[in-house]
Amino acid sequence: EYINTLFPTEQSLANIDEVVNKIRLKIRRLDDNIRTVVRGQTNVGQDGRQALEEAQKAIQQLFGKIKDIKDKAEKSEQMVKEITRDIKQLDHAKRHLTTSITTLNHLHMLAGGVDSLEAMTRRRQYREVANLLQGVVNVLEHFNKYMGISQIRQLSERVKAAQNELGQQILADFEEAFPSQGTKRPGGPSNVLRDACLVANVLDPRIKQEIIKKFIKQHLSEYLVLFQENQDVAWLDKIDRRYAWIKRQLMDYEEKYGRMFPQEWCMTERIAVEFCHVTRTELAKIMRTRAKEIEVKLLLFAIQRTTNFEGLMAKRFSGCTLADGTVKKAELPPPSTNPFLEDESGTETDETVIEKGDIDRPKKPKAPDNPFHGIISKCFEPHLYVYIESQDKNLGELIDRFVADFKAQGPPKPNVDEGGAVLPSCADLFVYYKKCMVQCSQLSTGEPMIALTTIFQKYLREYAWKILSGNLPKTTSSSGGLTITSLLKEKEGSEVAKFTVEELCLICSILSTAEYCLATTQQLEEKLKEKVDASLMERINLTGEMDTFSIVISNSIQLLVQDLDAACDPALTAMSKMQWQNVEHVGDQSPYVTSVILHIKQNVPIIRDNLASTRKYFTQFCIKFANSFIPKFINHLFKCKPISMVGAEQLLLDTHSLKMVLLDLPSIGSQVVRKAPASYTKIVVKGMTRAEMILKVVMAPHEPPVVFVDNYIKLLADCSTDTFQKILDMKGLKRSEQSSMLELFRQRLPAPPSGVENTSSMSLMAPTPEQESSRIRKLEKLIKKRL
Repeated sequence: EYINTLFPTEQSLANIDEVVNKIRLKIRRLDDNIRTVVRGQTNVGQDGRQALEEAQKAIQQLFGKIKDIKDKAEKSEQMVKEITRDIKQLDHAKRHLTTSITTLNHLHMLAGGVDSLEAMTRRRQYREVANLLQGVVNVLEHFNKYMGISQIRQLSERVKAAQNELGQQILADFEEAFPSQGTKRPGGPSNVLRDACLVANVLDPRIKQEIIKKFIKQHLSEYLVLFQENQDVAWLDKIDRRYAWIKRQLMDYEEKYGRMFPQEWCMTERIAVEFCHVTRTELAKIMRTRAKEIEVKLLLFAIQRTTNFEGLMAKRFSGCTLADGTVKKAELPPPSTNPFLEDESGTETDETVIEKGDIDRPKKPKAPDNPFHGIISKCFEPHLYVYIESQDKNLGELIDRFVADFKAQGPPKPNVDEGGAVLPSCADLFVYYKKCMVQCSQLSTGEPMIALTTIFQKYLREYAWKILSGNLPKTTSSSGGLTITSLLKEKEGSEVAKFTVEELCLICSILSTAEYCLATTQQLEEKLKEKVDASLMERINLTGEMDTFSIVISNSIQLLVQDLDAACDPALTAMSKMQWQNVEHVGDQSPYVTSVILHIKQNVPIIRDNLASTRKYFTQFCIKFANSFIPKFINHLFKCKPISMVGAEQLLLDTHSLKMVLLDLPSIGSQVVRKAPASYTKIVVKGMTRAEMILKVVMAPHEPPVVFVDNYIKLLADCSTDTFQKILDMKGLKRSEQSSMLELFRQRLPAPPSGVENTSSMSLMAPTPEQESSRIRKLEKLIKKRL
């Protein structure tokens, strides 16, 4: 390439001497450069060794200098130690002396403080005692390591004795001011008791707890007398009076004793919390005794009044006095994604009442941050079975009303503009479910929610069978009463479908309703799991009910398919009974094709318009109809025998017409033309192409037999002798000719794959495996959706 670059043409060879001289000159220069470089490298090794020796000498000098510095540093350190030895001794002496002086000062303070404490205790000077006692206790902590000294131990014992004496003395003062027996109380707070509370803060915590306990007990003694179990006012219908009484008592406490106790004691909240505990115990006791008298309205009234009071406490108090684990603090639920459940914060309080006018509208009882939720209302949980039984009865009556309304009002009117009518009863059912779920979650998130879920499951199944499946039109044995004569007349009015337009709309309405119920039931299950306790979440499972609605959907689609399929049966029967060997010329499509197309144009637009909101199920209808109609058409095609060449051409024309109609079936009669789904188009093309191949085989000459058999195997790829026998019957061959043909067919068959024993399994009923494939695909989609 380089030479060709230098001499691109023959004329350029004239300069060859000049080019050679240039190259030789270049070679000479390179040789000179290489020689110079090689000679320059001869001195490098000697220079390197000299540089290494110089570096080693420098390192030895540096090492000697470092060693000298280290020796000098060690000498300096030794000198500093000798200088500071005396300074350290003086420093230790100073520290010990300071500690001794401080300890003696503390001892002086402790001795004087103990004497003053004992004197002030006898004079009940609680305010001074409170300040002094805290100081004495703090000083005494410095002598913990000196308790082995007898004088220090005696002072510590005197402090403990003074604390015990103060505790007993303060308890006695409170007992005198607030006696356990009787309800007589002083007119106002005592300064001595207020100061005594300050002392109690410093004493053993048990003293403080004893004071609080006795005061609260004395303060609630009147409540226990007024609301004894045998009093009329103690029953649930007058539960408001309990809460009104404690409100008055708390106001009275704030007015009279609010300043007597320290603010950090939270006495108002403690009184209210103790009231809640006592009330829960008393209500539980009286409800066990009078359980037979509890009615739903009474129970809900009591629960709502109680939860309202708990909400009021949450607004008034912080909940700081609640013991850990006493009350479960509510957590904020995650945001809902259910379309049938709106925001519960604004509208659900209206729905928590079963009947208007029964009880007042409650306030939102279960705030997300309410630490008092359940502190009283927990006692109602064992009796919520009354509420569950009531909902069972109400839902039973609701289902019966739905059944009666459907019989009285009849099926819904066709609602083509809105894509089909959904039964209004399903919305009413789920609205009622929503109300019950919210109401029950406010009452309890435990076992009652599980019981309510069981009730929901029961009536979802009843709705599916009584309202949906129970109102599906029943099929009859009649096939429409069409005859060949009526088909040949080609009069539209003479062909009547099995189901009326109203019945078709009803089936579509039930299908749409079941689809709505299926989706809404799944959302209901998710919402129930949000409401219930986490430990019970696994027990909520509505899969069985969703499967029930899926069965209703499948049955509805099957009815629509059977109806259209049955309407086409007389036309196919007429096709099989025509004398195809007498057809003399090929004309337009046959009357039976016109009849099939007429039925499709009558039924499919109605079904499509009424299933506009559930397009996927309309696609399933189309696929199932194709899987049913095409094998049936091929079976009737085999019954058309014998067939002349012209008859086969006419049948091929009819088959092509039906194929075009079936391909256009999803959008037939629609102003908006949509492309048919690929899954549907594949089934129609495969099935109807097979029918066309059968007719093309029939049209092929049977001489010579080898060519005919090979052509059959190539076009149909069917190894079944039964199918080949049917083709021979359609051609009208004699039995002797058929025998030789069959023998030749068996000889020309390709070797079957391993494991195939019966060739009849590949018969003309090939669409049947596609039906199975369609079912498998549907099952896979359903599993993916559930997962």
